[in-house]
Amino acid sequence: MAGAVMWFRRDLRLADNPALLDALAAGDGHVLGLFVLDPALWDPAGSPRQNHLVASLRALSDSMGGKLVIRRGDPAQVVPELAEEIGAVSVHMAADYGPYGQRRDAAVEKVLGCPLVRTGSPYAVAPGRILTQQGSPYQVFTPYFRAWLEHGWRGAVGTPADVEWIGKRSDALPQTGVAAEGAGEKAAREHWQDYLDQIAAYDAERNRPDLDSTSRMSAPLKYGEIHPRTMLADLARLRSAGAEAYRRELAWREFCADLLLRNPEAAWKPLRAEFEKMEYDEPGEAFDAWCKGMTGYPIVDAGMRQLARSGFMHNRVRMVVASFLVKDLHIHWKHGARWFLRNLIDGDLASNSLNWQWVAGCGADVAPYFRVFNPTTQGLKFDPTGAYVRRWIPELADLSGKSAHEPWNHDTDYPDPIVDHAEARLESLRRYNAIK
Repeated sequence: MAGAVMWFRRDLRLADNPALLDALAAGDGHVLGLFVLDPALWDPAGSPRQNHLVASLRALSDSMGGKLVIRRGDPAQVVPELAEEIGAVSVHMAADYGPYGQRRDAAVEKVLGCPLVRTGSPYAVAPGRILTQQGSPYQVFTPYFRAWLEHGWRGAVGTPADVEWIGKRSDALPQTGVAAEGAGEKAAREHWQDYLDQIAAYDAERNRPDLDSTSRMSAPLKYGEIHPRTMLADLARLRSAGAEAYRRELAWREFCADLLLRNPEAAWKPLRAEFEKMEYDEPGEAFDAWCKGMTGYPIVDAGMRQLARSGFMHNRVRMVVASFLVKDLHIHWKHGARWFLRNLIDGDLASNSLNWQWVAGCGADVAPYFRVFNPTTQGLKFDPTGAYVRRWIPELADLSGKSAHEPWNHDTDYPDPIVDHAEARLESLRRYNAIK
């Protein structure tokens, strides 16, 4: 019996998946679940993302009785071939609003012998929906956030009870060599429910890397193991500053996606055109030291070593290390953004590039360029006991309290600072003033 194809991409779950429900209805209960291992996305991804994706796909297949079909290759070839193989009535998917995703889907649609149906997206409010009263996109987050709240979103949908999964030949998943922990829909939902018990403290503690009290939900959101609509429904039942702050962070993620949809070049080019003229230094030894966590600034190096060892970095520290690269080392933000994408489990093009632009002062709704993070004072303020620094930098394990943030005052094996922050700040402002 012919059925429909459910093409999974950034929605690796069965619950709250409107595209899957549409496929089920179109296929009269018979659905082939497909994931295309696309070299254009797989090859540039670093091992943290590859590991998590493979583990998440295994979890998804398990929830389908082992019937998830994996095919390697160009989606414009793979999807039509498989649809023809089963005589599919239609192919269903959640819309992709990224630059590559839109090109890929248009190429598939052009050669597909049946309808390609887009239902839902990885966002509570799809990019492109929120407009000002004049019909133009928002460039500043706070009014966007108000409009986003006013627009609202649909409620979550349930998990289909009776799916007759169509089994076909499946390519083997790559052997990543490392088992990703906590991947998949079930793990994401359990982790989120556990975190809700402590979310009241989110607003007060989210800038403290030493407390490790953020949700770690960025990776499940990246892979669609849970939908933000599901999370927003849970948040709506809570009344706390933490829940409100968390809701704003979900909206910021959607603001970034909206900006990238309207400005696809913003993946690697500044939104503010004058920054094309900014003088930058080419990556060299200083960039290598930054990547290795050997800059001589403890909060920067702790963040970069956390990234290298875990595929994650605390959000406050991401801002500090990004500011250090751009404004202390005078290196173009795109080099840091590419390093993050290769090494972050939660590497997401829209969030990554637009957040880097925010720190670099060349994006939308940016902080003033002259606001240059002092890495030492940032460490002292947000890691006041030095616990975060000592956790990731063993050379400083013997320094107690705040002294871990000023190792140059002590005898250690830790490297000296590679730049003088005060001098680097003045140079950064000089370069900025030259393009004003």
